[in-house]
Amino acid sequence: MKRSRVTEEKIIGVLAEQKAGMKTADVCRKHGISKATALTLWLLPSRSGFWL
Repeated sequence: MKRSRVTEEKIIGVLAEQKAGMKTADVCRKHGISKATALTLWLLPSRSGFWL
C-alpha cells in the first residue's frame, strides 16, 4: 500500500487552524496545499461531522 505524503499531525493542524477561524486560503498558503485538496479531503468532511 502506498504511504501517504501527509501525516495525521499535519491534517490535525490544518483542521485546528481552520476551526480557529483562519481563512482557507491562508491555511492552504501556509501549508503549501491547494485549496481544492483542502476542501475536498480535509475541510468539508470535518464540517459534516465525518471525522468528529
